[in-house]
Amino acid sequence: MALTLSSGCARLTFSPPAKFRNRSTVFATLSPPRPDTVNWVEATSSFFDQDTRPIMLFDGVCNLCNGGVRFVRDVDRNSRRIRFEALQSEAGKKLLRRSGRAPDDISSVVLVEKDRSYIKSEAVLKIMEYLDLPFPQLAFFLQFVPLFVRDYMYDNIANNRYAIFGYSDSCEI
Repeated sequence: MALTLSSGCARLTFSPPAKFRNRSTVFATLSPPRPDTVNWVEATSSFFDQDTRPIMLFDGVCNLCNGGVRFVRDVDRNSRRIRFEALQSEAGKKLLRRSGRAPDDISSVVLVEKDRSYIKSEAVLKIMEYLDLPFPQLAFFLQFVPLFVRDYMYDNIANNRYAIFGYSDSCEI
């Protein structure tokens, strides 16, 4: 077997045992990973210049997600410690890129802080830490549930959210 690389093309040759004369050749094109040319942290730093509160990104057409935003607003009525942005908005897409996600990925709630982003169950727990009592204490205890268990439960709900809770034609918030 031999592997030859030339100009981004790989040639993999298999040599059969000596009694066979036919040779098999497999060609594959190797493309180097394309680095993102935009530094999304710098490109979105203006979101935190005047207001350092974290931004909760949510699916703007999901009824469960809109209900979650209303719940967070109601529980954090006086402090207003979290800002909100729909994942489908231009700002939401830029913040998704900042978080290392695809701009069209609406599969998870994301909490974006000035220096860090959280997704899935970690985002939910971090949001709970910003709310009034008893939610920070509840988040403290839930962090002891293994991440893979929390994310498994999160994914099951997220993957069925439209079927269970429905969706609207536009963002309500």
